[in-house]
Amino acid sequence: MSFMFLRESVRAYRERDPAARSDLEVLLCYPGLHAVIGHRLAHFLWRYRRRLTARLLSHISRWLTGIEIHPGARIGRRLVIDHGMGVVIGETAEIGDDVHMYHQVTLGTTSFDRVKRHPTIGSNVILGAGAKILGAIVVGDGARVGSNAVVLEPVPAGMTVVGIPARPVDRKPVAGRRPAFDAYGTPAEAALDPLLRDIESLRAELAELETRVARLAGDPCPARSAAD
Repeated sequence: MSFMFLRESVRAYRERDPAARSDLEVLLCYPGLHAVIGHRLAHFLWRYRRRLTARLLSHISRWLTGIEIHPGARIGRRLVIDHGMGVVIGETAEIGDDVHMYHQVTLGTTSFDRVKRHPTIGSNVILGAGAKILGAIVVGDGARVGSNAVVLEPVPAGMTVVGIPARPVDRKPVAGRRPAFDAYGTPAEAALDPLLRDIESLRAELAELETRVARLAGDPCPARSAAD
């Protein structure tokens, strides 16, 4: 485990978390960083076929941090696990560089076969709290997965998905600029589930039609509110 890994990891936490006030605070008080350090050691042992020792170290790290990372998982540089409690990363999961992951994220599987069965997460991806990405699917570079979304299909690069099952929402990138950091993986304009947004739009249209019919019929009663 190199000094460069620690230095750039601490810098990543300082850049992305306004609550981080010093390098020493990050080193001592951030379980996400501790979990990744433990994983680096466990993964090294796993690669050299010290499987039981690697699993034991991973288990101890899980007990100390509340974050479960299988020693076989491959993790890129500058991963930030924000809060971290309840995160689960499976054996064949792969994570790119500069990924930001919130608590209760699961990189899981829908298969029991001994093959590549966990997700591949690209670089510069944000996974919101409670997001579940299941199966050997790819979440492309720069994608955003909203909080509590359940992702069962591949997510193209740069796309934002929300809901159960996850569906894409509009996200307008700025030309020539790195994608903005969307807290919890969901930009403000996409906070509403697409299906719920469509339903609300239909309810508003229905209220407008009721108002028109009431006027034509001379009905003095006001139309029902769209919120009823």
